Amino acid sequence: MPSIHALADVQTDAIGEKTRVWQYAVILKGARIGSNCNICAHTLIEGGVVVGDNVTVKSGVFLWEGLVIEDNVFIGPNATFTNDRVPRSKCYPEAYEVTVLREGCSIGANATLLPGVTIGRHAMVGAGAVVTKDVPDYCVVVGNPAKVIRELEHG
Repeated sequence: MPSIHALADVQTDAIGEKTRVWQYAVILKGARIGSNCNICAHTLIEGGVVVGDNVTVKSGVFLWEGLVIEDNVFIGPNATFTNDRVPRSKCYPEAYEVTVLREGCSIGANATLLPGVTIGRHAMVGAGAVVTKDVPDYCVVVGNPAKVIRELEHG
């Protein structure tokens, strides 16, 4: 059974075993969250977001519709996700672009990901990076725009 803080606003039943949802988290109807996740305080997860197992979402993170997060992903504090390349007030796209965080990747604090990118398996996005294109598996990216600085061992 998940552990949901009394001060969280959770509108979905699709939350896996042993997942912890902390105070002031908002999880909307239609979101799906796997088992053994840690959803920290002051987070928002929109309907349509899919979160795998063993995922950590640190404080200050908002997960918007169109985001798919695979297992064992770490999302650092205040990481920013977007789902609309040409946002305008009160103008909504027919469908939001899909952003995918592949198994085991890590997103550093204050990183920004533009819509429609895929972060590869076990890749690392450095703190403050601005990701404008796909990140390959096992690569580390930093900067604005984010660029590959090295490849990680596949061990």
